[in-house]
Amino acid sequence: MIRKIVKPAQDSWADLAKRPVKDLEELEPGIKQTFKLVQKLGDEALLQLAEKFDGVRPAQLLVDSSELVAAEDQLSKDLKEAIQQAYQNIKGFHAQQAEASRPVETMPGVVCWRKSVAIQNVGLYIPGGTAPLFSTLLMLGVPAKLAGCQNIVLCSPPAKDGSIHPAILYTANLLGISKIVKAGGAQAVAAMAFGTESVPAVSKIFGPGNQYVTVAKQLVSRLGVAIDMPAGPSEVLIMADEKANPAFVAADLLSQAEHGTDSQVVLLTTSERLLDAVGEELSKQLEQLPRAAFASQALQKSMAIVLDDAEQMLAFSNLYAPEHLILAMEAYESIAEGVINAGSVFLGNYTPESAGDYASGTNHTLPTNGYARSYSGVSLDSFVKKITFQHISPSGLQQIGKTVEVMAAAEGLDAHKNAVSIRLKQIRNV
Repeated sequence: MIRKIVKPAQDSWADLAKRPVKDLEELEPGIKQTFKLVQKLGDEALLQLAEKFDGVRPAQLLVDSSELVAAEDQLSKDLKEAIQQAYQNIKGFHAQQAEASRPVETMPGVVCWRKSVAIQNVGLYIPGGTAPLFSTLLMLGVPAKLAGCQNIVLCSPPAKDGSIHPAILYTANLLGISKIVKAGGAQAVAAMAFGTESVPAVSKIFGPGNQYVTVAKQLVSRLGVAIDMPAGPSEVLIMADEKANPAFVAADLLSQAEHGTDSQVVLLTTSERLLDAVGEELSKQLEQLPRAAFASQALQKSMAIVLDDAEQMLAFSNLYAPEHLILAMEAYESIAEGVINAGSVFLGNYTPESAGDYASGTNHTLPTNGYARSYSGVSLDSFVKKITFQHISPSGLQQIGKTVEVMAAAEGLDAHKNAVSIRLKQIRNV
């Protein structure tokens, strides 16, 4: 079910840490054709492509207020309360990420500072297929609103009856997002990148999707439209000691494996006995899952590795750079200090990764495929630009002027030097 590897040689770790490779370049020609169609036909292209790929031509492209009202009535009280609680937790965590401007006087009369300014136009893509990810809408919509983004466009593919999943609509309404487009796939990315009659063009696109959405985002990023981060299949790595609960570990592995057949889960442990117990639990719990087919295929591409000690486990984890890292270990606090590559870390036996997926407050839009070595997950910062400002007084220019003149002259940029010299001359003549 899950490949068992006992004490592999360290020179094999790099190969073990590689993700399954999927060549997506073959999708590019078709997606470029979709881009051209959307640029040429606008809204009509979105309607045609919805009929082709989603099996429905929506009566209207944009969700109206009556659909938002109806969506609330379709959800249970428990689900609405759960969404509201998650909203409060996510909002509370992300609100603390705001940075105040702090002027710094680098030398007398020379003051510099940095200011966070919201990206005015952003697009959010929310899948609506086998798993309508209204939780992802919270993860993206909350920081977008907190940042002060003025125009937020939400795209999600329509169901066979032309509707958007009610939980997505309820969440959008809770967030105050009203521009909701019934469009999915590469055509939705194209609409947000280039604009149509109903969909305003945006400066940055966020959100997960299938392989067509992934490639479409990569293509528009080459055309000047920013994206949140490179996307790949979901993944989790669990470091577990001999005292970890096998049932908990198996449940966490399966919670990630059920995302899709291309997800990958990794278990690291020093105990073969624990590994075998986890294997038994995987078989038992897998039988109870509605998405067992997805999880089973993901497990076949995954691995459980026995290593010598916690130091080796930490070294392998940092090499792998997981999207999610669970430390199911007694000494999780000291081990956590050594984590340098991970999207989000879950500490101890009672911190399931699914808590972060939904409601603890941290963001679940995280770097995958090893990108945690260089990328952070989505945060308030993802929705702002940092603009620097500076002011130099006449006395300040006298302080810094010679430094600039000497450096500019050394680089052979006389106009740069003159921009200072001409001011200093005036100051001295006053």
